[in-house]
Amino acid sequence: MKSDISKYIKRCFELAKKGKGHVSPNPLVGAILVKNGKVIGKGYHKKYGSAHAEVNAINNSTEKVAGSTLYCNLEPCCHANKQTPPCVPLIIEKKISKVVISNFDPNKEVNRKGVKQLREAGVEVITDVLENEGKDLNKFYFKYVKDKLPYITLKIAQSIDGKISLARNKQTWLTGKESKKFVHKLRSEYDAVLVGAGTIRTDNPLLTVRNVKGRNPIRIIIDGKLNIPLKSKILNSNDPESTWIITSRNVDEKKIKVLSKKGLRVFKIATKRQTKLELKKIMKVLAKQKITSILVEGGRNIFSQFLKEDMFDEVIILQAPKVLGSGIGISNIKKIKNLKLLSVKKLGDDTKLIYGKNLSD
Repeated sequence: MKSDISKYIKRCFELAKKGKGHVSPNPLVGAILVKNGKVIGKGYHKKYGSAHAEVNAINNSTEKVAGSTLYCNLEPCCHANKQTPPCVPLIIEKKISKVVISNFDPNKEVNRKGVKQLREAGVEVITDVLENEGKDLNKFYFKYVKDKLPYITLKIAQSIDGKISLARNKQTWLTGKESKKFVHKLRSEYDAVLVGAGTIRTDNPLLTVRNVKGRNPIRIIIDGKLNIPLKSKILNSNDPESTWIITSRNVDEKKIKVLSKKGLRVFKIATKRQTKLELKKIMKVLAKQKITSILVEGGRNIFSQFLKEDMFDEVIILQAPKVLGSGIGISNIKKIKNLKLLSVKKLGDDTKLIYGKNLSD
């Protein structure tokens, strides 16, 4: 019986993943209805503002759902302060007899209240099934709700000897096509991708999704002095409203007007020292814009700044089988405190290393 419960929750996880890149700032949720040992309905949250997973599972059911068991990776919602109706009253109305969940919703308007209402209505509720896997699935949502900050992943490509380029301000291609495809997939799943002005000047990237199917993220540029070239490709894209520039309050207002006329969004952040921007202030501003996850793709300076200020949740190193010898390197990731290696995987000829914070230390 226990194995069946885990099996159905795992299927909820797989369904939930279909919503990646589309549901933010909502969580990823999948739901399955089982009656007499048979799946009679399934659904997932497809897009922010659309029907929730539980509703889709009920609407897609092949027979009456009364007496069935609902498996769902997140606690069903019970508040009406959102775009869609709450799921708990519908579950009770449809006479679903049991609900099995992986995680409680950290949102204070829901947290344990949904389960409480179900139990008070006579619905049996089983909680904490594959709890850690559920938290990992919704790591963006949990961080955003609990800390009011985006989940931050730092990504950088380097050679075996820890170099990221042959020289300062010189574009150096290191990794292969499998790594490039992986990065584009990441972009499609994160709310935003972030770089510094130096990366724009050196690489002149678009930061869009091209090698996989998926939506483009918000493109964020940190440019304290606002000296980004106006001819940069990212400033002249087809969707300028998706490019945001973070700068200080001590910059040329004429250039801000030029950028605004192009359709770009410019955020001015108060600074203590002329144009030096504080990352935590920036992240708070972005969180208020409902940015729940950020993929940092900047060069050495941005990468090092995020590490130094401890403003990250995850680090991804794409290591190419090359030795550059002399060149520009980054901080030795192994020397960062409270960091542990989570996984190592081959991507073609490259190696993907994922590090996370060791919260148990």
